[in-house]
Order: sequence, then structure tokens, then C-alpha cells
Amino acid sequence: MTMLKLFGIILFCGLLSPSQEVLSGLSCAVSPGAMQNVLSDAILQNGLLQQHLQGLVLPNIMGEGGLLNSPTSITGLHLVKVRLPKLSVALLPGIGVQLTIAAKLELSGNCLVGLLSELIDILVDVNITANIKCTNFESGTVQVVIEDCLCILGAIKIKLLSGLLSLSVNEIVLKQLTATLPGLLCPVVDIVVNLVNIQLLGTLNAVIPVGTAGTIHYQLASLPFTSGLFLGLDLDGAVKQVGGSIIPHDSSPSALPPLLDKLLVLGLRQSFLNAALSLLIQIPPQTFTCTPEVFSGASHLQEAMATLLPAGCSTCRGTSPLSINLILVGNPLILLEENKATVELSVMIQVFIKRLDGDILNLLLLKADLGLNVRVSIAGGRLVLGLSLGSISLSLESSDVGISNISNLKPHCSSLLAETLLPLINGALSIGIPLPNVLGIPLIKVDVQI
Repeated sequence: MTMLKLFGIILFCGLLSPSQEVLSGLSCAVSPGAMQNVLSDAILQNGLLQQHLQGLVLPNIMGEGGLLNSPTSITGLHLVKVRLPKLSVALLPGIGVQLTIAAKLELSGNCLVGLLSELIDILVDVNITANIKCTNFESGTVQVVIEDCLCILGAIKIKLLSGLLSLSVNEIVLKQLTATLPGLLCPVVDIVVNLVNIQLLGTLNAVIPVGTAGTIHYQLASLPFTSGLFLGLDLDGAVKQVGGSIIPHDSSPSALPPLLDKLLVLGLRQSFLNAALSLLIQIPPQTFTCTPEVFSGASHLQEAMATLLPAGCSTCRGTSPLSINLILVGNPLILLEENKATVELSVMIQVFIKRLDGDILNLLLLKADLGLNVRVSIAGGRLVLGLSLGSISLSLESSDVGISNISNLKPHCSSLLAETLLPLINGALSIGIPLPNVLGIPLIKVDVQI
């Protein structure tokens, strides 16, 4: 089961020195087994290692001794099959990942002892340990290098067709394989690791559509970071609207929190989330009449407005319902705190009536600054935000009829926005912010924390 956790700045600031500046953001963690399974699938189960070991040819083995003290030569020794390969992963603080592959190699060739030539089969246990480091970060991509590769041979079983096998043949084979196999196997592992790196980086460096609003081009924001506890991947993304314009955001690297029971930590910065919200929340101006069908508190709002209208304004007091225009202004701003996320959003509320001559009388133009509570979840590989009204602050922008006191309108405006605007915003957010399929690990049964 893959576990995902989301953290804000308050939660992990205390783990850093006071001089370190941290951008607020979300981080996601998956279990150790998930990453090991991904690498095992990519290297072993998909046959990549076997494919590049196929046709491996070893140098001829020559030696004195053998049956009746005759010279021994083993020629045409090649790999036939890789048996029971197993892979394990460990983290090296400040270096990277330690990859260990254990397997049995089945070798076959021709053995000449004196004048007797026959087939020889060799089964050798090998344990390959490679320390992998990420380097040369540029434009979201990294290069991987193997700093140390150690190949240790275990048990060796030798079988001759005749069944005649001397100790000297055993000693010659063991000595020669110990000298030659590491130099042959480690370069193959290096090739395989680099191919897997390209394959796995492709899961990070991905362009994902966001409904019909635009796309997000994910990539790494900095070199992967390793401690003895976790591998950290700091993700960033270019948020692009339909038509090609990019929504700017701060792309400075962010710090990632250590998680004791996880192996892989993914980070998404707060500024990136703000750009994604700006892409999703694009609600056109909404104009409607203030009726109970549209807004259940319409009659209360009209009653409250009636008390504010000046007595001498005859055109203000018609029988027609009020008209309301709602316009989003500026960009939404998400703020992350410990166990809490809020979205700040501003809305212009225009309350007006249409005169008999068709002209518009602007009774009120209000600015509502909203604090929206955020509910975070993961569904279908997407980060889904659900908003509810938390706080509202009203300010008077203008009034053509001289209204100056709006203190009694706050509850009515709250109800108006909760019933008319919030469903539209949540509808726009319901498609979610698509997340990259990092390392091919599915985000299922996710535990979310802010």
C-alpha cells in the first residue's frame, strides 16, 4: 500500500536551522517497498538486465594441471541464463541509492583437458552492489553515475559432460571468474541504471493536461536529496494556459521534511499550487436576479437593502428584484499552515437595478475578501481541493445612491456567495490538479496530512 502525506511550512520548519529559508509546500511520501518494486520491475521483471547480459562472453580460461596433469583450456564461455535475480535498495546519506542485485549466472562453454574435449556448465552465485549518485542537474534532468561497483562471487558449481572433474579445474575457474566477471558485469549494470534513469525521469518530466484549461509540465526543481532515511524529489511545474501563456510562480527549491517510515518524499511548493489554482479557477462574471430560486436568502438581502436606501430615491424602490453581478478579482492564493490550508479570494459584488429607461443604477459595489477552508484529497492520481466559506470581510467600493453603512449586509453576502459562487468554484476544482506518475508508483489508499 502506497502512503502519501502532505506537509506545510510550519510542520517542518522546526527541523531546519534558523538561517534556512523554506518555501511552504506539500510533500508526499511513499513506502520503502513501493520504490524497490518499481526498480525491480524496471531492471528485472521487464527483462532489461537479462537483455543486456544476453550474449555475454568471457575470456578463455587457460591453466596447467587437470586430468593426468594435462593443460586445461575453457573456450567459448558465455552466459546462457540469469536465474533467480533479486534486487534490494538502500539509501546512502549524501550519496544516493545503493542497489544490490543477487543472481545465479548459468555459463556454458567448451573444456579441453589434454586431448579430451567436452561441454562444461558453470553455475555461479553473484552479488553486485552499486552506489548510484545523481549529478549534473540541468533543466529538470539529472545524470546518474555509479561511484562504486562491487561484484562478489559466491558458490560455484561446475559440471562436465563426462562427469570427470578435477580440483584443479575448479580452482582455475574460480580464480579466472573472480578476476574477470566484475569487469564485465559492472559496465552492464551501469548501462542498465542509466536506461532506467531515463525511463523513470520520463515519469517526472511529463506534460499533463488539466481538463480544457491548459497543461502542467512537471520536472525536477533540483537534484534529488538523500539522507539515511529518505530520497527527496523536489517537483516543480510550468503551468500553461490554453494558448501557450505560462502562469508565473516562484520556482526556488524548497526543503523537504524527513519521514522515518518512508523512503521517497515528493515536494510541491505552495507557489506552484497557486499557479495551478489560477489555471483552474477561471469563473466568468455571474449576473442574476436576486430571487429565492437563485439564492434562498434573497428576500432577506432585499429587506436589508431596503433599510439602506435613502428615503428620497424614488427609482430605488421598484417592484423588480435586485440584480447582482459577481466578479472574481486577482488570483487565488493558497496558504499552508500546520494541519490547515486556506485559500484567499476576492470578489466584487455589484448590486444594481435596471430603470424603466434601461439605464443601470448601481446601488452598491462591494469587495468581499474571502478566507476559504480547504479540504485536500487524492483521487485518481489528482490533488483535489474542496473549498468551504470560512471568513468574509466586506468593504464598500462605491454607491450611486449614497449608501455608506454596510455592516448589516455581511451575513446576507456570506449566504449569497456560499450558495451561488462556491459551487461554481468547487465545480472548477473538481477535476483536480493532475500529479505525475512518479516512478510509476500509483497513488492509492492515500493518507493526507497538511
